Amino acid sequence: MADNYLERREEALRTAGRTVVRRNTPSLDTLLLRNRSHRGFDASYEVAMRQLEAIVSVNPRIPSSKNGQVFRFKLLDAASGGRDFCRFLRFGAYLPELKLPVPGTEPQAFIVVCSTLPESPSVDIDLGIALQSMALKAVEIGLNVLIVRAFNRQEVKDALGLELEPLAVLAVGKGTDKIELVEVPEGTDLRYYRKDGVHYVPKISLKDLLL
Repeated sequence: MADNYLERREEALRTAGRTVVRRNTPSLDTLLLRNRSHRGFDASYEVAMRQLEAIVSVNPRIPSSKNGQVFRFKLLDAASGGRDFCRFLRFGAYLPELKLPVPGTEPQAFIVVCSTLPESPSVDIDLGIALQSMALKAVEIGLNVLIVRAFNRQEVKDALGLELEPLAVLAVGKGTDKIELVEVPEGTDLRYYRKDGVHYVPKISLKDLLL
């Protein structure tokens, strides 16, 4: 007991007179719950280039197969081409009748993810890690994203004058959708749907995920 007292006393003396600032950092669980796929955005909020750079900044710190680090990023804010870029993308595959995004809710900032190597299983795994990491960073700084892979690559490549192959796009902004997760048993229809203004996303329960 005496030893513990001395250790605590020594620590108290070391920190005496020093202000300790504790950041109220959201937990991973909180970030994961906030990280929903928005298909409508607040058109009055303009995403800054520095925010896009902050989102991409996670990439030097995440895993990469054989440390290849094959991705390069084209950033588009409203002023640099993002205002009209949505026309190349297709949103809401399960809700074609809604023709998403609804006019006036289009995102105006984008991160186009390109690869220095041809697409492969390793590249696709790394792409998933990169996209999820960037999405979580966006949520951390108060933004929302939609990961989009439904687009004509050649059209995007030509429009942006890209030499590398675009594999995915992150649409970035302040999301306006009301989204709720619904726990369902295995074997249930997993297509997302909308009812009374709410976007519902079925998720298989944990007990059914475990083998």
